[in-house]
Amino acid sequence: MSLFIYMLLVILWWNAPGAFKPNVNDPFRSYGHTFSRLREADSVTDIDILFIGSSHSYRGFDTRIFERNGLATFNLGSGAQTPMQTKILLSRYLDKMSPKKIIYEIYPGTLSLDGLESTLDIIANDKVDYLSFLLGFKQFNIRSTNMLIYSIYRTLTSDFERLEEPDIKGKDKYISGGYVEKELRFFKKVNYPSQNWQLNSEKLFVVDEIVDLANQCGIETVFVFAPITESLYNSYCNNNRIDSVFKNKKEKYFNFNILLNLDDSLHFYDAHHLNQNGVEMFNEALIDMLNSKGM
Repeated sequence: MSLFIYMLLVILWWNAPGAFKPNVNDPFRSYGHTFSRLREADSVTDIDILFIGSSHSYRGFDTRIFERNGLATFNLGSGAQTPMQTKILLSRYLDKMSPKKIIYEIYPGTLSLDGLESTLDIIANDKVDYLSFLLGFKQFNIRSTNMLIYSIYRTLTSDFERLEEPDIKGKDKYISGGYVEKELRFFKKVNYPSQNWQLNSEKLFVVDEIVDLANQCGIETVFVFAPITESLYNSYCNNNRIDSVFKNKKEKYFNFNILLNLDDSLHFYDAHHLNQNGVEMFNEALIDMLNSKGM
């Protein structure tokens, strides 16, 4: 009875003013176009490359550039995506998409996040199935539990399959294939104090599980550290540690902070996201790198 009452109260309280519901957060059709991306993902099959990772993935790999080079791709990135959410999304979509290769965008910052932001984003914007319950259980947070309750209610009481999201929202434009193009703007270079990347051994273990999942399907995984501003990258004192961790794995690893020379002010819109000019240079360099390695 208590469980039933609690679920009813969550549903009734959902639209109350934010100050009265600190444990309710609904990113449905909000920032990042996750709803549009996951809706499109349902119809994607037989692609050459599947991109996965955080916002550096869905804002960093422009599917149009790869299409110009004869490659069918899809971007399954999402905001603040940690390996836990990556594994859930691959479990849901990998068989259907059947990519020849996975490019896994590795941003070290996501290896220390709790993953709640990404969990809420996926539960709110994707279909509810057993993987949704698995994700909510793994997150084990009252906010993800509340989001799961309301997502079930929304699925049962609305024509979820007919819901849509505008392609243009603010300065963001959704591009078919999962990419989000930011209106061109430029970053003012700043300096950062010395700091270190924090690595979580449990999340690194899940990264290995993701690679094993891909290998079971005969799919090669490539790790890519997408460019961030030089000033931010150089503020981290243990970049060599990140390189060492991923170079010691069997999969290919490319750190484009070393391989590509970009300008903080010309090629970024914030400290760690490329603007469209930077995306063009990065993607062409990645394609050239893959070709040069016979990949």
